[in-house]
Amino acid sequence: MSSSSFTILLGGHLTLTDRLRALVDGTRVIAADSGMRHAQGLGLKPELWVGDFDSSDAALSRMWPDIERRTYPASKAATDGEIAVAEAIARGATRLIFAGALGGERSDHALQHYLNGLGLVEDGYEVMLSSGDEEAYPMTGGDRLELDLPQGALFSVLGFTALEGLTIRNARYPLTDFSLTFGSSRTISNLADGPISVTLKSGRAILLARPYDLSGV
Repeated sequence: MSSSSFTILLGGHLTLTDRLRALVDGTRVIAADSGMRHAQGLGLKPELWVGDFDSSDAALSRMWPDIERRTYPASKAATDGEIAVAEAIARGATRLIFAGALGGERSDHALQHYLNGLGLVEDGYEVMLSSGDEEAYPMTGGDRLELDLPQGALFSVLGFTALEGLTIRNARYPLTDFSLTFGSSRTISNLADGPISVTLKSGRAILLARPYDLSGV
């Protein structure tokens, strides 16, 4: 893994899986506030810990006394996660893995992670968001995604706009050069026939995969 690959530890729910550990192995790490609680389970040592620290307790601080910390006021114009991303980009990030991005008590934060990921992909960064159980891959026009999924794994393509030229290969429900109207559920709950290929000519979408969910088989 290159030094331009960063894992951003966020405060949402995280299931510690072998697949996730393999994805983050060798990456540089920045923790956003309570996202630091995921570091030990993933076998990671962050190089920086940022946030207003309103959700990190004293026990967590005692566990990581030697990590550089940057404290921000609670009243600020960006989330702790967005600050962590900015720090990673300033340190040369081109690939970003958001761990703990898809769940937790705040659905507004989870949705913001999706939107932030889409914006970063539009700016040329490679982005993946994970809860361990689920993986989200933002896509914009011109993108091609090759994703290694187990046979029968559940995945969906969520259109954040109308989509044009959507092609899905090696799935139970393939599509070729498909136009998806905004708000349509047509691309929900597909099944992988092993590694899948998804291309998109225009629009903004999230491919949401559940690598361990074989319930549709």
